[in-house]
Amino acid sequence: MTAPAPGGARPSCDVLVVGAGPTGLMLANWLVKLGVRVIVADGKQGPTRESRALVVQARSLEVYDQLGIADKVLAAAQRARALAPGFGGRAFGRIPLGRLGEGLTPYPWIEVLEQSRNEEILYENLLALGGAVRWGAAVSSVAPGGGGVEAVIDGETITARFCVGADGANSIVRKACGIGFDGVTNPHLFYVIDATAVTGLVEEAINVRPGTDDFLLGFPMTGSGNWRLIGLVRDDDGDGAVGEQDARARIRRDFTVAYGDARWFATYRVHHRVAASFRDGPFFLAGDAAHVHSPVGGQGMNTGLQDAHNLAFKLADVIHGRAGLSWLDRYEAERRPVARTLVATTDRLFGFITSQRTSLRVLRRAIVPLLAPVGVRALPGSSGGSRLFQYVSQTRIRYPMLPDAPRDPVVGRRLPWTGDNYAVLRAVEWQVHSYGGVSSAPDLGLPTHVFEPAPQTALKKDLLYLVRPDGFVAAAAPPEEAAEAFRRAMPSQD
Repeated sequence: MTAPAPGGARPSCDVLVVGAGPTGLMLANWLVKLGVRVIVADGKQGPTRESRALVVQARSLEVYDQLGIADKVLAAAQRARALAPGFGGRAFGRIPLGRLGEGLTPYPWIEVLEQSRNEEILYENLLALGGAVRWGAAVSSVAPGGGGVEAVIDGETITARFCVGADGANSIVRKACGIGFDGVTNPHLFYVIDATAVTGLVEEAINVRPGTDDFLLGFPMTGSGNWRLIGLVRDDDGDGAVGEQDARARIRRDFTVAYGDARWFATYRVHHRVAASFRDGPFFLAGDAAHVHSPVGGQGMNTGLQDAHNLAFKLADVIHGRAGLSWLDRYEAERRPVARTLVATTDRLFGFITSQRTSLRVLRRAIVPLLAPVGVRALPGSSGGSRLFQYVSQTRIRYPMLPDAPRDPVVGRRLPWTGDNYAVLRAVEWQVHSYGGVSSAPDLGLPTHVFEPAPQTALKKDLLYLVRPDGFVAAAAPPEEAAEAFRRAMPSQD
């Protein structure tokens, strides 16, 4: 996937992707699929072996489907069919996820699939597309040069037109650009355990168990009795030496949950940070290099996957001459607000469930046992439950489009699913959609797809919709106004 630079002295590419975690691999998949010359470099010897992040939300599955590998992800994943709220050792029932997401997406559940397996699937698909990763090739420096970027990879200097830092919270790309990474670090230490033969949790459900002092999150993993357990470390002796056996004893005592063996145990601190900018000239940040936050809601890996999906199309438009450089500014305009909202939300929620302030401990004891049973009864089938699913699944994200365009409920959002309109998105091209009332579209050289009316959605029969290659609706207009509205919404070569 490389070609010589002018003069043939050094290898070159269109895009250098630093980091081959889920974000970097997703970006590389899309860039190669879109005909972009890519070099991917990572100091690791291969895909991650530890399970690490493990929740795949509905919107990420829609992205996987557009890439053509959703079936592989689903075959490898463990489906969480419900949320199971509780308090301490008590469980209050199940909130079915399928009912919350019914009619909103082809994937109305939460799939549990560890980061390592996501990486393996993405890497296998990258190879099938003709791409590659330079494993064991650490990027030691990046800097502007050669009309784009110069980087030193394992002692070799290469040039690229653009560089994307998908290299984690300690990103060398972010540091080289001098981009701030402001935020806070939670004062508490947390543990993560991949455990076998677990008892005491509600099956096939994500268990959420706040307590007066501690909390426990339980995620079902593939294989009978296998679970991911996350909780708050209690260092009663103050020496920081908290081990797996300490965590095991507290889980049993405080949550009446027991397990057999620990396949993986680690402790970590939770950070809530967002990069001050997602772009600096030819440099971009994505995934953990751009934002980090708590595991509450299972959003981290998904946000990075969707950063990559968004950025790939914009880079391809510019590299192939369909858009000017200003088109790339939209990446930060669209994705940084998503990260800021996510970090702020998870920070507040995580603060509530981990704070040791007496007032909040009393509040948790008072309101969680009261509200959780109400939620179990009221959320399924309710508009509030549907909206909650949309936020958690990241299907409700809205991007800013044309500032002076009439406000429309679907413009700026990912295309509402009607049951049969997502297959055409695999063409990864700008396209026009009609839902029942309009059969002709302006001659913009774009494919037009006509579907049955969709009264269960906000799609209107008398409008045409311009859909971006990433599946987001860029504009909506009646037929007589569509030509001008759609031209303004599409990239230009300014």
